[in-house]
Amino acid sequence: MPCLLMGPATFLENIGGGRLLCGVPQDESLKLLKEKVSVSGTGDTSRSGVTGQFAGAAAELWGAGGTVSSCRSPCSSTPAHCSLSLPFQVQCADHDSDGSHDLIGAFETNLTQLQKAGDGSPVEFECIHPEKKQKKKSYKNSGIIRIKSCKIETEYSFLDYIMGGCQINFTVGVDFTGSNGDPRSPDSLHYISPDGINEYLIAIWSVGSVVQDYDTDKLFPAFGFGAQVPPSWQVSHEFALNFNPSNPYCQGIQGIVDAYRQILPQIRLYGPTNFSPIINHVARFAAHSAQQGTASQYFILLIITDGEITDLDQTRQAIVNASKLPMSIIIVGVGEADFKAMEFLDGDNGVLKSLTGEPAARDIVQFVPFRQFKNAPREALSHVVLAEVPKQLVSYYKWQGWPPVKPPEIQKM
Repeated sequence: MPCLLMGPATFLENIGGGRLLCGVPQDESLKLLKEKVSVSGTGDTSRSGVTGQFAGAAAELWGAGGTVSSCRSPCSSTPAHCSLSLPFQVQCADHDSDGSHDLIGAFETNLTQLQKAGDGSPVEFECIHPEKKQKKKSYKNSGIIRIKSCKIETEYSFLDYIMGGCQINFTVGVDFTGSNGDPRSPDSLHYISPDGINEYLIAIWSVGSVVQDYDTDKLFPAFGFGAQVPPSWQVSHEFALNFNPSNPYCQGIQGIVDAYRQILPQIRLYGPTNFSPIINHVARFAAHSAQQGTASQYFILLIITDGEITDLDQTRQAIVNASKLPMSIIIVGVGEADFKAMEFLDGDNGVLKSLTGEPAARDIVQFVPFRQFKNAPREALSHVVLAEVPKQLVSYYKWQGWPPVKPPEIQKM
């Protein structure tokens, strides 16, 4: 399947199933190829020094100008299982800003041939324009493409890391501030209906039921924030739902639900709504794990809130700090409040920055308003909420250069 390179600096990636697509990979089991390429010798175009990229290749096109515009691969399985001798086609085109790119020529090669390049000995291919070849008997080629070097790198997928031994550590933070309303009142977001549910419980079940399958011990720390807790009745922003600060772990998602139901009548909803303490709490564990220098632990914090955050500046700093760690934050907004602050923290409209202007190293926050899923199946909420986590996990370990603890075996035919 050909892929058109829309600009001189676009990445094309060789996707599992042999498809070649621009931009984001459709299959996270992709194996990325990177080659440096140069073109020389033709009068087809007047442009020169144009840089292009093809099939995961970094292509430096000189002399002939133009950009590599498309490539094909007949591989019918993921690249890890492809023969190095299977051919793919590279097409070179003169790039036009309006999209009407003019074909310069094409050549066919395979990885075995490309790997011969290096140590000052380039591999050369004639760039052939099929129509010109048919029409002109004197036609030889539209230039020579010289492969300077070829490097094959593995880009691991989310499942590669999970199957390779990465543990997902799931933590829940529940908003018990006064703006939720008296739990005894049917108008409260914490009111448990006669059928035993509320929006907080649905969110816990929806997200937790998926995440728990990636955690072997099924022990999940669960905290509340913004309430007065016994016996001193001081406001706490990270109290264990099971009232056991030295062991805040709940057995499975049902354990979190049970702890939530038991603690609700024992606390007083109060305020303010501070996110930063619980974010920093999980970040400390993530930082300790990161010091090991292996892809063995990744942390997911689920915050369920009615959205009226008080410590926005401190939370921004906490998220920026956490973006450098193996950690993702999911925020589910319950109720009908204005969630502009949550959308700001999500960072989808630009890179989140701290109060001092420090940008987040990665986008680690996903915000979802529960009201959009009130009448949808529970699976719909979990799908949207967890959609970005695999990409965030992979991006962190790729950024660090850490392979799976037990990398998958690469099978060569």
